[in-house]
Amino acid sequence: MRRLVSWAASACVGFVRACVVVVVAMLVPAVWAAAAALWIILWGGNPWSGTVPFLWACIGTFALSRPVCRLVRSLVEKWTGTVIPGGYRQAPAVTRLSTGYWWNGYSYERTRRDARQDQRWRTRWHDPATWRDLRFIGIAPITMGVTAAVPPAGVAAAVLGLAQPSLVPRVIGVLGVAVAVGGAPYAWRSIEPVAVRFLRPSTAMALAKRVDELTEQRADITVAQAAEIRRIERDLHDGAQARLVALGLSLATAEKLMETDPGQAKALLREARIGAATSLTELRDLVRGISPPVLNERGLVDAVRALALDSPLETTVTANDRPRLDPPIESAVYFGIAELLTNAVKHAHATRARISITRDGTGLVAEVEDDGRGGAGVRADGGLAGLRRRLAAFDGTCEITSPAGGPTRARIVVPCES
Repeated sequence: MRRLVSWAASACVGFVRACVVVVVAMLVPAVWAAAAALWIILWGGNPWSGTVPFLWACIGTFALSRPVCRLVRSLVEKWTGTVIPGGYRQAPAVTRLSTGYWWNGYSYERTRRDARQDQRWRTRWHDPATWRDLRFIGIAPITMGVTAAVPPAGVAAAVLGLAQPSLVPRVIGVLGVAVAVGGAPYAWRSIEPVAVRFLRPSTAMALAKRVDELTEQRADITVAQAAEIRRIERDLHDGAQARLVALGLSLATAEKLMETDPGQAKALLREARIGAATSLTELRDLVRGISPPVLNERGLVDAVRALALDSPLETTVTANDRPRLDPPIESAVYFGIAELLTNAVKHAHATRARISITRDGTGLVAEVEDDGRGGAGVRADGGLAGLRRRLAAFDGTCEITSPAGGPTRARIVVPCES
């Protein structure tokens, strides 16, 4: 009895899903059917007047292709758990030039709205994913549409056949019921292999996307390096360099006063010694900010533990081993954790933090959790966005979960060999 109920529920759910698949697959053919009907009704089927409905059908097909494909991906993910990436090309930023015109990556426009609208259509027209979607909506009706139409066709045959008094239609009606009930749990499943086969990004699209990502990362790294050089130059100019200049002046003055006023000369020498010690401390802090010595000598885990000791938070650090990676990767992860701890103190007003560094099949995983007020967001010019750009150079990711009220959890993953 329980199996029968389970089969009935599966058949009902499958029948509804099959109907949805049929509707989605037949949206574009319905547009062409409507255009053909209007051509016959309004123009009497005159071949010389078929250009207008043909253009309407083409525009409708182009406009529906992407929404239909997105709907198919959503249904496949919801029903089967299979995620099919879209692979659509992202539009470049629209910028205003000193001439007052707006540049959208393709043309100059007088207003931002015109630039956006022109960019939207140009980007879609030049996107290989657009032609992949058009191919899919042409294949879908004769593949998953035909397969999914079996249960609804069986129900239609049952309704029409059982309503007839003769024997042959009734037999057809009974067969229709059997086909509908037997095929309902399986007919809709054709949507998954068809969508996976024809909607996933092609190798050329994946390579083009990777080239765009690498180009963007190279630009980000160049900008970040220039900013880091300016910061180092500013710190040296305003800090150590100014103190060294003052130190040189103090020594020169002490040299002149050595014979005439030895006491004043000794006082200047004491001030010079204090200034030299301060300059040395600033230089050490600057070097530590560029590349912490403990990171180079003892590795990532010990460097993070040293960072936790200097943090005002009550921080615990756990690690299942002591992974040694390439210095640039360790530096990126270290400064990423430092950025997260700084945000926990500065913005989240946290009191405790937990850091976990592990190694699994995907690579190095570093998790940072604090008990702050949460609500952390990623801004284009913020520290978290810079952290993601720093990790992206190594194909690393940083996922932030920060509900209002906390806690905030950050997960850094950097692929690496075991």
